[in-house]
Amino acid sequence: MTTEISGMTDSGVTQWRDKKRYLWLMGLIVPTALFVVMPLVWAFNQAGWHAAAQVPFWIGPILLYLVLPALDLRYGPDGQNAPDAVMEQLENDKYYRYCTYIFIPFQYASVVFGAYLFTASNLSWLGFDGGLGWPAKIGLALSVGVLGGVGINTAHEMGHKKDELERWLAKITLAQTGYGHFYIEHNRGHHVRVATPEDPASARFGETFWEFLPRSVWGSLKSSWELETKRLERAGKSKWHWSNDVLNAWAMSIVFYAVLIAVFGLALVPFIVISAVFGFALLEAVNYLEHYGLLRQKTESGRYVRCAPEHSWNSDHLVTNLFLYHLQRHSDHHANPTRRYQTLRSMQGAPNLPSGYASLIGLTYFPPLWRKVMDHRVMEHYDGDISKVNVHPRVRDKVMAKYGADERLREEQTGRDA
Repeated sequence: MTTEISGMTDSGVTQWRDKKRYLWLMGLIVPTALFVVMPLVWAFNQAGWHAAAQVPFWIGPILLYLVLPALDLRYGPDGQNAPDAVMEQLENDKYYRYCTYIFIPFQYASVVFGAYLFTASNLSWLGFDGGLGWPAKIGLALSVGVLGGVGINTAHEMGHKKDELERWLAKITLAQTGYGHFYIEHNRGHHVRVATPEDPASARFGETFWEFLPRSVWGSLKSSWELETKRLERAGKSKWHWSNDVLNAWAMSIVFYAVLIAVFGLALVPFIVISAVFGFALLEAVNYLEHYGLLRQKTESGRYVRCAPEHSWNSDHLVTNLFLYHLQRHSDHHANPTRRYQTLRSMQGAPNLPSGYASLIGLTYFPPLWRKVMDHRVMEHYDGDISKVNVHPRVRDKVMAKYGADERLREEQTGRDA
């Protein structure tokens, strides 16, 4: 399996090497982390450090909030874009899709293993006297939640493809978090309405993450149901037909967790709730930062302009991109939704985040800090013109006054909110 890719240009053959080719296997760190830390748990217990033995169960949050931000700071932006001449060959190299496929069996092995650890009453083989205490259980559930959040991103990569197998694999991957409707809403809703007030998954300027979270969760669910209802009506079918992709995706989650509860008992319910909610909340944190404050303008006919690089926040930080399959090259993704992750490019004209997603997810939880970091970047992106910003209705008057908008612009924003 060569690392060299050749392509033809007008001047001859171009040789290009994908420096990240084998680094994409780092995407398997998250779904295998729970297994990897077990020897550490055992070693701490053998040394009599029983409190320290609880810490490895928090491996998911540790990776997300500490390790990845530190690595992004250390290694910085990537900067490597594939040349046009090799794009087709790179796109068709099946090695890259196998890197995402293999995520799934490890994902579900970790969920089942986590369910066992959460409910087991005798973990003497790990050095515990009985089962896990609640500090370890909560860390375990959150770690499996991080796995679910990254799993949603893996499903996102596969769900955009035309191959039927990959579409079903996307729904299987989403089953862990009960977020199967994302498969519908993201592809047929978000990509149509992105960076407009009508899109529940596009955060508005001045909107806190805690306001955005319920709006996006409920709005996405509602939109996915409406989209599938209309699709089935056009086909002459009931919205309750088995081919409703929202229903069959949810059915996967119900069956999966029903089997787990049947095996491990009702004591597993807190594990399921914590891991699922934390998993999809991570997705929504990413949604929040991907389009915060950005707005597609309207043409004279009243239609929104086509989505362009300027309508998505980008980050080219290398390490988080390796864990998220180039999700941070978000502008190219919206311009070319079916393009595979290995060919996504960092595009000119896209506004850039100050760091990788892993560094900024935690920041979204603290609105004053988030606004201090991001609000001035939104305004700089639009050269100080608040009329071009997607402003949250709650703060519209205050923001308009702060940035010097006249009455005409305030009326335009009011009409836009309506």
